[in-house]
Amino acid sequence: MKKWMVLLAAMMVVLGISSAVTSDHRVYAAGADYYVSTTGSDANAGTSTSTAWKTLQHAANTVPAGSTVHVMGGVYNQKLKITRSGTASAGPITFQNYASQAAILDGTGLSVASEDSLIEIKDASYIVVKGFEIRNFQTSTKNRVPMGIQIHGAGSQIEIRNNKIHDIKNTATLGSNLAGRDAHGIAVYGTKAPASLNNLTIDGNELYNLVLGSSESLVVNGNVDTFYITNNLIHDNDNIGIDLIGFEGTAPSTAYDQARNGTVRGNTVYNITTNYNPSYGRTLPNGEYSADGIYVDGGKDSLIEGNYSYNNDIGIEIASEHAGKSTSGITVRNNFVYNNNYTGIAMGGYDTGRGSTVNCTIVGNTLYKNDTKGLNGGQLLIQYDTKNNIVKNNIMVASSSNILFFNDYTLNSGNVIDYNLFDAPGGSAGAKWRWKGVTYTGFSAYKTASGNDANSLFTDPLLVNASTGDLHLTASSPAINAGVIDLSIIGTSDIDGDARVQGSSVDIGADEHS
Repeated sequence: MKKWMVLLAAMMVVLGISSAVTSDHRVYAAGADYYVSTTGSDANAGTSTSTAWKTLQHAANTVPAGSTVHVMGGVYNQKLKITRSGTASAGPITFQNYASQAAILDGTGLSVASEDSLIEIKDASYIVVKGFEIRNFQTSTKNRVPMGIQIHGAGSQIEIRNNKIHDIKNTATLGSNLAGRDAHGIAVYGTKAPASLNNLTIDGNELYNLVLGSSESLVVNGNVDTFYITNNLIHDNDNIGIDLIGFEGTAPSTAYDQARNGTVRGNTVYNITTNYNPSYGRTLPNGEYSADGIYVDGGKDSLIEGNYSYNNDIGIEIASEHAGKSTSGITVRNNFVYNNNYTGIAMGGYDTGRGSTVNCTIVGNTLYKNDTKGLNGGQLLIQYDTKNNIVKNNIMVASSSNILFFNDYTLNSGNVIDYNLFDAPGGSAGAKWRWKGVTYTGFSAYKTASGNDANSLFTDPLLVNASTGDLHLTASSPAINAGVIDLSIIGTSDIDGDARVQGSSVDIGADEHS
């Protein structure tokens, strides 16, 4: 390094100006703007649109904390790996599309390693990625996992905003065990301990047309602590929409191996099904309806609030696939869940070889005509090993199956179920609840036998226009002021952000009528 460059860098440190002196012998100052263009050159200065760099990777390897990399419109057949961090004092390193131009990362023809992504963030902090279209990263080779965006290792203060991610696919031909055909739209894996991935925001992204095998559209897995998955649009994928995972051995210590302290709010998830996914049956359609719009599999202490989940296999599920392990401390509230194939909300292990759901709360949701395929999932599916959960203030309207609850397991204790509003095509006398392996027909018979829902109602909730997905309450709805106020669980606002209590009591369902 030349003497004047050393002096300049030292002077910038004294003045409190973050900088980087790189192999191209230039000094790059924090807080500056840099540019990438399909017609640029990595030999350029990168400091204006007319002197733009050509590759995103050169920018990632060059700019210091506090910098913004503006990616100009065009198609970039490139991968981007981010390992340098921003800082709390200088600010994040931001990669974003320039102005309103369409910056497209296209994976067409790029090789896919065992686990590979178009954008990778590894062991980095204070990073922002926003405004990109990320597409066409695909493989037909088994046991290779293409991803749109991958975040892994440990780090903090990462934001993924307003990206459009689509056509990330594994289309491998499967063998007899149906394994090895996986992909992700956005994958967050906390793979270290005790250092976590924390204070993560995934907001305003659209993920669609993903071929995922046995994987997920958007997943946080392992040692991920404090995250916000908000306002995303996820649709038309062949497996799970949003997943919060624990107990898979992602983190090296079991004490840290759970996604936790998360908020999943304001997302819209639809057309998520495994029915045409060969990882769930080689002959298509396979008749398998197991893909959740929103799923918690072993996560804990998180909030799922104000989401729309419809036309999926399962609307929302809080469960644990791992024997002896529990999903716990999850609150599911103020969601519209409707027209899902199997069930609206599910909890507990899906068979006796799975784990449990404990100390969770399902409150103030509107569940409308789920179980559209007549699979006996009803509106609320209570599976194996559920303990000390609360189910209150929910509207549940049965589909043509007339099933409200379906609970086929006797390992079910300490659950408090009350102040709900039910309706079914067959009326009060024809509605069905299966409770601890016994089916009860008629609201009165169910209440007497189960001891549940002493203060609940059976009546038409008088929704605005349920046939079009408008599940808000009309002014004459019997759900108004019919719930029970428990400030520890109901929250401060409804699905629209309106005050949760506006009358003498709280309204039943996700909408607080005003």
